[in-house]
Amino acid sequence: MNVESIERATLAAVPPDHLEALPGWLLPLDRGTVGRARSAVPLHHGAQDAALLPRIEAVYADHGLPTTLRLPIETPGFESLTEALRDRGYVPSRPTQVMHADPRTVAAAARPDAVQVSTTPGEDWARVYLGEGFDPVDGQSRVRLLRRAKDAIYASLRLAQDLPGGEAGDVAAVGSGCFAEGWMGVHGMRTRPRFRGHGFARQLMAAMGAEAVARGVQRTFLQVEAENYLARSLYARVGFVPAWIYVYWQRPGADALLK
Repeated sequence: MNVESIERATLAAVPPDHLEALPGWLLPLDRGTVGRARSAVPLHHGAQDAALLPRIEAVYADHGLPTTLRLPIETPGFESLTEALRDRGYVPSRPTQVMHADPRTVAAAARPDAVQVSTTPGEDWARVYLGEGFDPVDGQSRVRLLRRAKDAIYASLRLAQDLPGGEAGDVAAVGSGCFAEGWMGVHGMRTRPRFRGHGFARQLMAAMGAEAVARGVQRTFLQVEAENYLARSLYARVGFVPAWIYVYWQRPGADALLK
């Protein structure tokens, strides 16, 4: 598994306001809510030098941002770094599962007849992130970043018929796929709460998988909260398998610096 290509592809999908680098690390800098766009991440899972931590902290301090690191768990070589983080008052949170798949398997998982795929994000696509059942502040931040991606597709599933709470033609579910580093990264998967349980996310995944196949892309990945068992089960059913789990290391209350 090429860690560096996945991490670079991740930031291509949610481009931060600024991006700096240190040897073996990417340091995205952003004032939004998307953790991946504002957390330092290593480009390999080999032994890490804890002596680099003060330099990472200095970069974030220079930009008036809290230092956050996104690190894999249960990975040999990270012990000294995580020990140094604990000594400095950092705590881990938000375990997130990285998964990967063959797009051909994903594309075969459903018939995406109701899905529209565009290279430009429409307003009705964006409205789902800001609508009922979702945090509008997080949604606005997420839409801002996803719209910045340079080689991306935006998938929208429209109702084929009237359903309780919606009319035929309404956008019920959305997602985004970004093509970078030989991968299609899947991001921003959202189904409006009243329309869950109809298999719409599966259709979105199949449509984006088909687009990857059409482009000759042979690898796709995504990140999902480890405690979101329903989503993880769905992704497993369409062909995704686990790669690693990461957590965010941050000092308690550090997000207050963003306000």
